[in-house]
Amino acid sequence: MAHAHHKTDSHTVDFQVDPVVLELGQRFVDAGHELSLVGGPVRDLFLGRTSPDLDFTTDATPDQTVALIKKWADNFWEIGRAFGTIGMRKAGFQIEITTYRAEAYDPDSRKPVVAFGSSLTDDLLRRDFTINAMALKLPTMELVDPFGGVRDLHASVLATPGSPEASFSDDPLRMMRAARFASQLGVSVHDDVRKAMTGMAERITIISAERIRDELVKLICGARPRVGVDLLVDTGLAEFVLPEVSALRLESDEHHRHKDVYQHSLQVLEQAAALETDAEGPVPGPDFVLRFAALMHDVGKPATRRFEQGGAVSFRHHDMVGAKLTTKRMKTLRFDNDTIKSVARLVELHMRFYGYGDAGWSDSAVRRYVTDAGPQLERLHRLTRSDVTTRNQRKADRLSFAYDDLEERIAALREQESLEAVRPDLDGAQIMSLLGLKPGPVVGRAYRFLLNERMEHGPLPADDAEARLLRWWAEQPEAAPAEPADGESPAGVEPSHVEESK
Repeated sequence: MAHAHHKTDSHTVDFQVDPVVLELGQRFVDAGHELSLVGGPVRDLFLGRTSPDLDFTTDATPDQTVALIKKWADNFWEIGRAFGTIGMRKAGFQIEITTYRAEAYDPDSRKPVVAFGSSLTDDLLRRDFTINAMALKLPTMELVDPFGGVRDLHASVLATPGSPEASFSDDPLRMMRAARFASQLGVSVHDDVRKAMTGMAERITIISAERIRDELVKLICGARPRVGVDLLVDTGLAEFVLPEVSALRLESDEHHRHKDVYQHSLQVLEQAAALETDAEGPVPGPDFVLRFAALMHDVGKPATRRFEQGGAVSFRHHDMVGAKLTTKRMKTLRFDNDTIKSVARLVELHMRFYGYGDAGWSDSAVRRYVTDAGPQLERLHRLTRSDVTTRNQRKADRLSFAYDDLEERIAALREQESLEAVRPDLDGAQIMSLLGLKPGPVVGRAYRFLLNERMEHGPLPADDAEARLLRWWAEQPEAAPAEPADGESPAGVEPSHVEESK
């Protein structure tokens, strides 16, 4: 490792840089070019973190860069060539080298207009924030920090190299990035930046849903997601990217009979993140699905709020409404179907447990809880526990003990029967054989009947399951002799008749 000491504002920084970095710098300098490590990797050196992804900037053109690294790199690619970027791998590092830019974005488009520059300072000026606008010249390791990035890093504040308005006009996604860095790095946002975000929030609408989604995921998975979300809501950006969360700021009725749903949701998000496990556990953190479900779990409340007689407030079916709103928002943000289904299912089931503490549940209710949660069960445990933000310690303890009890019941039933895959005691082929049916909707109904029996009574011996099925079949309007003589499907079991009898 190469070391370099830097005295900056009375702070001495001891940089450790991999020899690969210096070797690359020397190659460029020997060929008469400049090369600097830039942006995130330099910021991370100050934070004592190392990154396997290294960004460099140079006055060499893409052609000159390729000529210099062709034989040196393990492999290289030119996908970003139009933007002046050449990518490569070397000794386990992913490296990108970009020609200095004096780049401007077309204000009415999200596409950058690329103009190559010749000055490192100009290149740093067009970067998003001062803490990302520092460079380390190679191989001398001289720090170039024209906009006070080190100062802002020590002050834990996010500011822009030029005016924030100019920066956000260049690329409005930088407003989302500000909130993301607030979550990831725990920095506060300079007043000018907050003001510009508030004034320009609507500009985010020209950015593609995919780019917004990627920033949102990083924000939610950051160290302080509550801070990032709060900044989005506070500046009005959330009105365009997560309006359901902004809508949670219901005005409290004058007697404060119900708590602030918005602050409650932020607290649940924090508490859920605190219940994530290490890599070996069932929910390794940071877990986007759990965290986003925690943030969105009550988004159905504004639409379902009713003021009852006597001053009570109700939110009937807010779980179902919330699941639909969450699905719609995630589709708009172009999330993949698996992630959407997982989050929506958690939102839909987050209230299910509340019937448990009062009366206890039958074994069949516990089976249904596990089956309905499916692969989301471990997340549902954590979401449900996180959804307690009451200051009333006795109430919080009662809910916690009740959930401990439910988890013990699940564990006990798991020992007795395979809860993960509750299946009917007879499969489709056995049902068709027993009832003399051909494949069709009626087989599905028979299957659902047996699944229900399995839920209610646990595993049944095959002859018992067959007897129950035959009893059920005898009561159906379509029931016919079990074995039709002519081999056709039983009388009255054509799909048209079946649909009418549902």
